[in-house]
This record gives sequence, structure tokens and C-alpha cells, in this order.
Amino acid sequence: MAYSDFTLNDIKQKFQITVDEETDLFSAISEVPASAWLTETLSESVPLALAIGSEKARSELIIAPLLLAFRKASPRKISLFSGLNFNVDPAQGLTGFCDFIISRSPEQLMITAPVLIAIEAKNENINAGMPQCMAAMIAARIFNERENQPSSPIYGLVTAGNLWRFLKLEANFIFVDRSEYHISQVDKILGILSSVVSDDGDLAVKPSAADRKAA
Repeated sequence: MAYSDFTLNDIKQKFQITVDEETDLFSAISEVPASAWLTETLSESVPLALAIGSEKARSELIIAPLLLAFRKASPRKISLFSGLNFNVDPAQGLTGFCDFIISRSPEQLMITAPVLIAIEAKNENINAGMPQCMAAMIAARIFNERENQPSSPIYGLVTAGNLWRFLKLEANFIFVDRSEYHISQVDKILGILSSVVSDDGDLAVKPSAADRKAA
């Protein structure tokens, strides 16, 4: 068994996970303006990738440039991995390739402290890619626990290039964001990615000093 073999029922039963599809995870997250390079690149690459229509084109012309631009502008040093074998627990079927992994560590020679798993949707079917992403997210949490990494949420992303959907694994819940973001909302997508790599486990809006004093 591999990540791509999991069904939603497998995720729920095998790992005692509750899936929540009603939470608006990122509506309060601020946008991060795209760089001039990314804006110009996407203006050329998005129409081309969609015209070609292949998964390879969407990956190389949309997803990879956006993640690369995010890594360059990230508020903290992170690492980005593409197409690596991420075998964590063969006994539980948590093996296989991940399209992209973002780690909070700057180390690029090996995966350390994965925080976000990105899966490219096959046949542009975002929902069909959800179980695969969820399984890889569970594997990332197990990996971090084994490496004595600080406990924090694990995030997921399923994208067809033009559409992006985010997930969050916390305790025994996987939250699937209610909103689906189009590549035209690239500033919002970059804002979400920035919040993920800097997340301390609480994405709620913090009260201001004045609010705390008033309370």
C-alpha cells in the first residue's frame, strides 16, 4: 500500500481521524504580494500550462514556480523538496512519493521537520487527491515525532495548478478548508503558505494589547 492507495474511509478507520469540512481555516490570513518575477512568470506560464493540459505542465509551469518564489521570500529559512520517496511506516502503508514537501528546517540535503505536504491532483480532481494528501500528512507527523521535532500542526495542499485547497492535521482531526483558491488569488495563496511555516499551532487572530487590557 502507498499514499495514493488510501481512501477517505481508510484514513478515518485506520488512523481514527475525524474529517471536518466546515471550518474556514484561512479567511483571516493576510495576503502576501507576489514578486514581480512571479507575477510575470505566472502571466506567461498559467495559460501555457492550461493549454497543454498535462499534469507535468501544471507542475513545472505553475506549482513549482509559485513554491520556489515562496521559498525565496519566506519569512523564515525553509527547505523545499520535489518528487522524493517519503517512506515513513511501511507497516501502515505510509510509503511512496510526495510531489512537494516544505520543511521548517533550512537543511536541503535531507528532509527535516516537514510541515506541509503538497499533492498534485490527478486528472485535475482535487477531491480525489485528498486521501493521498491526508495519508502523507499523517506520515509527516509520525516522522516528526520520531525525530523529536516540536509538536505542531501538519498542513496539506492539493492542487491542480489553477486550483489550490489546503488541509490541517491537528490531534485526531483533519480540517479541509472550506475555500478553494484560484491561481488568480496568488497573493492569498502566498499568505496562507507564510502562515503555515510560521504557525505555532494557533492560527486564530490574536487579541491586540488594547483588547487584552480592556478584558
